[in-house]
Amino acid sequence: MGNDVLGGLGGLGGLVKGLSGLMPQDDPAVKMLNAQTEYSDLQKKEQAQLAAIGQKAIERDGIEAWGAEGEKLKAIRISLTEAKAALDQTKQQAEAEQAQEQAAKESRTCPSCGCLNEEGVKFCQECGTKLGPKAKIVCPSCNAELEEGVRFCGSCGHRMEV
Repeated sequence: MGNDVLGGLGGLGGLVKGLSGLMPQDDPAVKMLNAQTEYSDLQKKEQAQLAAIGQKAIERDGIEAWGAEGEKLKAIRISLTEAKAALDQTKQQAEAEQAQEQAAKESRTCPSCGCLNEEGVKFCQECGTKLGPKAKIVCPSCNAELEEGVRFCGSCGHRMEV
């Protein structure tokens, strides 16, 4: 695919193709651009079709029937599995870090006025409200976790003290 001039540009190939429609079509540069775009599109279609044929051949004959090429494909599939596992682990780490940052931010945000305070501050610098994690409200009858301000436990119906 060394001649794939526009395909190497990613989404820019489509943009250039769209812009070429606004240019004079008899211009030699526009003609060359249109020809390169058509050639690149056909190469992509050819590669997709070859991949589909190869997939069907492997399904029909089995990967072992393809000798060295089959072994290379097996190695690639193993590498893909390992890369996917690494990607998933990286995503999980990023999500955990983001959740940790969000929790830290929430612990610095005043529940009364919404002011975001500096780290290490125990009382809101705006209104003086004590900062920190909200105390969990638990039903004394069934130990179900409750939302602040409820009058009755949703699990057992116990009347809560207000």
